[in-house]
Amino acid sequence: MLIPVILCGGSGTRLWPLSRRLHPKQFLSLTGERTLLQDTVARLEPLQCGLPLLVCHDNHRFNVAGQLKELGLEHGTIVLEPVSRNTAPAVAVAALESLTLADDPILLVQPSDHVIADQAAFEIAVQRARAAAGMGSLVLFGVVPDGPETGYGYISRGHEITDGLHAVEAFVEKPDLATAKKYLESGRYLWNSGMFVFGARRYLEELQKFNPLMHECCVTAHANLERDLDFARLPSEPLEKCPKDSVDYAVLEKTSAAAVVELDASWNDVGSWSELWKTGSQDPQGNVTVGDVLAVDSRDTYIHSSHALVSAVGVENLVIVHTPDALLVADRKQVDKVRNVVAWLKDNQRYQSEHHRKVYRPWGSYDTVEVGEGFQVKRITVSPAARLSLQLHEHRAEHWIVVSGVARVTRDDEVFTLHPQQSTFIPAHTRHRLENPGEVPLEVIEVQTGSYLGEDDIVRFEDDFNRESSDP
Repeated sequence: MLIPVILCGGSGTRLWPLSRRLHPKQFLSLTGERTLLQDTVARLEPLQCGLPLLVCHDNHRFNVAGQLKELGLEHGTIVLEPVSRNTAPAVAVAALESLTLADDPILLVQPSDHVIADQAAFEIAVQRARAAAGMGSLVLFGVVPDGPETGYGYISRGHEITDGLHAVEAFVEKPDLATAKKYLESGRYLWNSGMFVFGARRYLEELQKFNPLMHECCVTAHANLERDLDFARLPSEPLEKCPKDSVDYAVLEKTSAAAVVELDASWNDVGSWSELWKTGSQDPQGNVTVGDVLAVDSRDTYIHSSHALVSAVGVENLVIVHTPDALLVADRKQVDKVRNVVAWLKDNQRYQSEHHRKVYRPWGSYDTVEVGEGFQVKRITVSPAARLSLQLHEHRAEHWIVVSGVARVTRDDEVFTLHPQQSTFIPAHTRHRLENPGEVPLEVIEVQTGSYLGEDDIVRFEDDFNRESSDP
């Protein structure tokens, strides 16, 4: 049985300001209408495999579940990591979970944020890798390079095992440009995609051989996981003791069973703004524009607006990205330094490193429209048949005005309905709940007033999503 494993980690640094720590790039629609995560899951349908297991940080659990529910994409368990420990432990836990579903499953491991344009070529590569994994190989997908790329690690191919499948001769770190050109000319090197196929038991055996402490920590963590709704929550203590390492370093660079299958499927890891420019639909002047954009006498520039009209006049080789709460202007050849901006924001405790102005919750979302001394205005969207927790606030009062949809309101012992243009007031220290009983989204303007307006001023009494008061 082939079981897909989708790794949904991410720090949201390379594509800032569109991506953030709590909303990394797999949750963004960068190359089409669907998000990268949705594309990754949809890509599996023709493979006749089991439901995918997804591994993500606890902070991203409702993003993952909500995005798949949005398109009706089926999934298996969503495994939650309280702390990130790189890909090797994440895959180990997924392998242990897969063994509760099948006797000897083969895992197809993929990141959630890659683009693969040629579905047919992808399916051929998967079938070749699956056959090799059935014979005991640990298979990597090696992307056929289309240029001397310096941003990827490389795999040197050894002897051919079968058509399109080779033994791994060596792993090579990211090269300089001159070395990358030599690799390309030789025809022996492939980009390391970070995608794998191997038997679950086989991977765990090799992990135990080469990294017994990591194996022990993962076995302990999986044995003590707690199942909660669609989620399997791993305990913190064994993972905090677990070494951090990638699948490549922990196992594949040490095992004698590594093989590489060629993947020539227009693959891209969407690793930077320059990559999005390179793969985007360019106009005759080499510009890629997304959103409400006007480019005048400009060339070779990537411009993305998700908020307002952006006009660029007489510029070249830039990246311009505008969101409701941030603007990035960068030399297209220096976009790797965007992470320095994110580091500064984090060091200075600016929320723009963490989340957008619009924040997603399991019941819908809220957009902070205006903030001032002693007040805050939000636009709240509640999904059909969803409701917020029964809660109260110690330090703020709230005034709700219904814009569209129908609201069912609980205010202490009262339960009543509000329609568009109607409103209500929720004093501080009042138990309350907002609910959407309808079949269309509920839109509400919320005006908060009080001495403290932080999101942690909340006491939950009932919650459909099993969140504690400290949870988002």
